[in-house]
Amino acid sequence: MARSILVVDDEKTLRETLADSLESEGFTVFQAADGREAVDAFRRHHPDLILLDLMLPEISGTEVCRIIRAESGVPILMLTAKSAEVDKVVGLELGADDYVTKPFSFRELLARVRALLRRSEQQAAPASEHETVDLGRVKVDVAGRRLLRGTEVLPMKPKAFDLLLFLLRNSGHVFTRDQLLEHVWGYDYAGETRTVDVHVHWLRAQIEEDPARPLYLETVRGVGYVMRRPDLD
Repeated sequence: MARSILVVDDEKTLRETLADSLESEGFTVFQAADGREAVDAFRRHHPDLILLDLMLPEISGTEVCRIIRAESGVPILMLTAKSAEVDKVVGLELGADDYVTKPFSFRELLARVRALLRRSEQQAAPASEHETVDLGRVKVDVAGRRLLRGTEVLPMKPKAFDLLLFLLRNSGHVFTRDQLLEHVWGYDYAGETRTVDVHVHWLRAQIEEDPARPLYLETVRGVGYVMRRPDLD
C-alpha cells in the first residue's frame, strides 16, 4: 500500500511540483494551500507524513504543527525560508521532526522523507520485551515509548525519544552532532546541527534535575554529546 503524504504550502507552483514529484516516486499525495485546510486534510486523510510550510495564511505553520502534534505522532517535515531561524527553532520545539530550507533539491527532500518514514515504521513495530531505564528523577519505558515521573507520563516528542534511546543504548560513547543526525534522523547531512541542539535542550529539561548542570546528557566541548549512566559506572 502506498504511503501517503500531505503537502502544505501556499505557493501553488511549488506545492503542485512537489505533489507531482512525490507521486512519481509512488506516494499518494494530498494538498493544502493554507493552515486551516492543512488541519482539515490531516484529520480527514490521516497521512503517513506531512510536509509543512511555516509561512501560511489562515493559520500559521507553527500553530498547525502544534495542533497536529497534540493529536498525532505523524512525522512532520518543515519547509522554511533560509532566514527564518526563529521559526525553525519554534517548529522543532513544537514537535516537528526535521526541516529543509528553501530552496532545496528534491533529491535531498526525498531522502529525508524516506528516512522519516523508515523511522516511523520502526517505532510502530511491536517491542519484543519490556525494558525500563532509571534516570533518577525519571524512568524511560522503552517498549511503551514513555517517559515517566512517578505515575505521571511526561509529554515526549517522537524524535526526542529516538535520540534518548540511541544515546542510552550507546552510553559512554561520545557522538558528534553530524553522527547523531546520521544515526537518529537517518541521513548524513552536515550543516543543520541546530536540529540536534534543540532536541538535546528539550531532553535535558525533561530528564535532568538541573538542565544547566546535566548529570546524564553531557556536552563534550568541541566534540558533541554523551549519555552518562552513573549507575553503570
